[in-house]
Amino acid sequence: MNIQSAKKELRGRISAQIDALPDDYITGSDKGIYRNVISLKEFTGARNIFMYHSVGKEPGTLQIAQTAFEMGKTVAFPYCFRGGVMQARVVTSLHELIPAVLGIPAPPVSAPVIAPEDLDLIFVPALAFDKSGYRLGYGGGYYDRYLSGLNAFTVGLTRQRLTVDELPAESHDVAVFCVITETEVIRLCTKACK
Repeated sequence: MNIQSAKKELRGRISAQIDALPDDYITGSDKGIYRNVISLKEFTGARNIFMYHSVGKEPGTLQIAQTAFEMGKTVAFPYCFRGGVMQARVVTSLHELIPAVLGIPAPPVSAPVIAPEDLDLIFVPALAFDKSGYRLGYGGGYYDRYLSGLNAFTVGLTRQRLTVDELPAESHDVAVFCVITETEVIRLCTKACK
């Protein structure tokens, strides 16, 4: 089986695991992930944060974003184009986000763009992460393209039950610097914010 087929098979299997997670586990997991994120020195020290809007049973990101707003940080969310191209666009409130691609809330087209090199901290979505920081994404390639060559500290949020030892990785896959679950912070490098 080639890597593409292995990833496709894994997406189906992990999606089924996610669907089966009980609501009480999701609630407790979100609280633990939030606590671990806001105590992260790279979060407290970051000026410019690139966040994604969690959907379904993804680890909750909205409370993290709200805390970042309250701390006076600049917070950007993805604005996606066809062909796997993405920009970080700044909002000053979660209320500015509107349904966009696949119904996922995103900034309006009028929101200012922040240059990738100006970002200090980037939260990267995935179905699952492994203990080396590699992710099983949703298959669009947006984040691998965006992260290539950036200096920002990257964080993957995942639930402890979905952390795997090793995921199939290709040459273009970009590992994150830190994986956070409700029970642990897995640092994969010593990189700190600018």
